[in-house]
Amino acid sequence: MSLHLVWAAPAWAQGMERAEVFAQVKALAALGSELFHDPRLSASGKQSCATCHNEKHAFAPANAQAVQRGGADLAQMGHRATPSLKYLQSVPQFTEHFFDSEDEADESVDNGPTGGLTWDGRAKSLAEQARIPLLSPFEMGNKTAQDVVERAQKAGYAPRLKVFEPFLKTGSLFTVITKALETYQQDWRKFYSYTSKYDAYLAGKVALSKQEQRGLEVFEDPQKGNCASCHLSQPGHDGTPPQFTDYGLIALAVPRNTALPYNANPQNYDLGLCGPDRTDLAQHADYCGLFKTPTLRNVATRKVFFHNGVYKTLRDAVAFYVLRDTQPSRVYPKNAQGEVVLYDDLPKQYHQNINMDPPFGHRVGNKPALSEPEIDAVVAFLKTLTDGYTAPTGQRRQKEK
Repeated sequence: MSLHLVWAAPAWAQGMERAEVFAQVKALAALGSELFHDPRLSASGKQSCATCHNEKHAFAPANAQAVQRGGADLAQMGHRATPSLKYLQSVPQFTEHFFDSEDEADESVDNGPTGGLTWDGRAKSLAEQARIPLLSPFEMGNKTAQDVVERAQKAGYAPRLKVFEPFLKTGSLFTVITKALETYQQDWRKFYSYTSKYDAYLAGKVALSKQEQRGLEVFEDPQKGNCASCHLSQPGHDGTPPQFTDYGLIALAVPRNTALPYNANPQNYDLGLCGPDRTDLAQHADYCGLFKTPTLRNVATRKVFFHNGVYKTLRDAVAFYVLRDTQPSRVYPKNAQGEVVLYDDLPKQYHQNINMDPPFGHRVGNKPALSEPEIDAVVAFLKTLTDGYTAPTGQRRQKEK
């Protein structure tokens, strides 16, 4: 098949022949692709989904701007970096209590808030996620769902949109638009191909370099990088490829990005799970500062890192984990008295939410968990997670003795 279906048969597919279902899904995906790349759906007429989610850059921005500009005048800026749209097919719906464990014998551990799409997990599906940029005043700038429909109709999509109304059992053309965008994003060849060097390594088709192998060891070592505790790096018990995320939400306390207009007001804080974009959990103080753990697949193609785009290089992003608590002066600013302002982008009353698992938690002045060469090794390993790798002919991974 050229298209993988990753959800149960929808209501509109009931009673249809299998071949007809596939034909309809293929047509809906084709429509979604056109809508995804069409700037006429935006208030400016110049910004499409693909403007910020560039296929050649793992469906993330092609530029190094921490936050993308949008709105009717293409001058508005939000407060979060644009994430990649790749490898979202297995993200579970958000729950405050996620019970799972790497140990099959014990799935009683409550991992806390987990799942959902976007940085704060508020979208339940790719269709619901698609609503956000379409209607955001600092993204595609439409004021209402009807504005999107009217722009799509003016662009000539009306006949094709109406074709899918009975199949999707909806009277809303806006729902057809978001469902089309969702279906397009379920094309495995584009969005979850598993064609990185690391996938080839796991399949025994290639060996990692010495530095890459060392990076993997540090990445997985619970006393060193401990990265795999959140960014799962080994195949699942059923043999499924690793997603490099546990889908959890965590408070890392990355430094404040003072370049964002939103942060010009010292009273403004992006608190992730408890606001400002998500409002249903605003009263949960223990959730403030928590953000989604993204997959690390294709992370080396990114030009900005973390929810506020504060870091511009992958090495700086990795170094943050080992410098945050041991050498905070290299991470956070100083106040007028020359004192380092720890965790400057999270109000003090929420500091108890900050994760202290290794490599965090070391005292100021202690030796960082990773040496400079080990940081470089982790970066080298992360570069093996980029899709599009072709294994050299004849090269095989050496089996461990």
